[in-house]
Amino acid sequence: MKYYMGMDHGTTAISFQIIDENKEDVAYFKLNRDEVSNNKVNFKDTLREHVNIADINLLAMTYAMGDSINKITPLEKVKDRGILSINGAGKVTGGGSKIYEEILSLKIPSILIPGLHKDCEFMDERFRASYSHCASSEKVSLTYYAYTMTGWKNMIIADISSNTVCILVEDGIIKGALDACIGAMGFIHGPLDLSMIREIDEGKKTANECFSHAGISKIAKVDTKINNVKDEIIKKALNNDKNGRLAIDSLVMSVVMEIYGLYGIAENNIDGIVLTGSGGTMNNPVDISGMIKEKVEKIAPVKVLTDKSGAIGSSYIAYDICKNKKNKIMGIDVLK
Repeated sequence: MKYYMGMDHGTTAISFQIIDENKEDVAYFKLNRDEVSNNKVNFKDTLREHVNIADINLLAMTYAMGDSINKITPLEKVKDRGILSINGAGKVTGGGSKIYEEILSLKIPSILIPGLHKDCEFMDERFRASYSHCASSEKVSLTYYAYTMTGWKNMIIADISSNTVCILVEDGIIKGALDACIGAMGFIHGPLDLSMIREIDEGKKTANECFSHAGISKIAKVDTKINNVKDEIIKKALNNDKNGRLAIDSLVMSVVMEIYGLYGIAENNIDGIVLTGSGGTMNNPVDISGMIKEKVEKIAPVKVLTDKSGAIGSSYIAYDICKNKKNKIMGIDVLK
């Protein structure tokens, strides 16, 4: 039996999905980035618990911003891990780069998925002209999963977790996206407002420090380890803490604004809206997905997917490129 594998390089953890030749689920596992960096967990050993590494036909990877490539590229042809810089992109732990190097050393057949940025010619030129960076590479993966599951060629996807990114798909091609530093807030990251710009100018904080505290954690007044931020905000909201409830309401507001913004500039009629990510799929103990759905379902039907969308989508990309010989994924060329 041969296997196909996907990797989602997230803010707090790196997750993996393995599927078989029938596109059926074999295993899903997640590694905390801090624990990888501190050698508390090991990628190779964890992978061997699930499959024989030699039986992996192809691994589709995402890594950081993915902003120095604009095609799906074989790993051996990628320079500098496919990124222009690691700076200014949230907390750096080193866990992701350690796994990247381990995959190279294991000689697993692998491809790297690009992020969405100004050099991506498949995107709307207005997005490319307006924003140097629109989304990191796992957003491509979750978009492919959404497309595979719904069949919607024209859709808006809201991925809500540590950060929030909304993506516009038209005619089955990714046309644009709004990165976390531009639009809606996530639990941790968000856009820089005037007071933060002043703090940067006055030398009180770096831009990256502001970005990493510009999500709804600033509203909930939660300042703790990244892995605990979401739970602390939810806990405060459940205890009817005024700031906790306001944080959730503000998250919903900013996401709804972003969805309507993309709807307003779409050239085609929108077939549907997809919610994903740990926040976008949450209906208990706080019904974030329901609150958003109520506000946007007048645009189009809303489907809530899994918070594993990035990893699963990556595995589907590996499967369809290898087994079905696809040479484009959501408008992105596949480099041989």
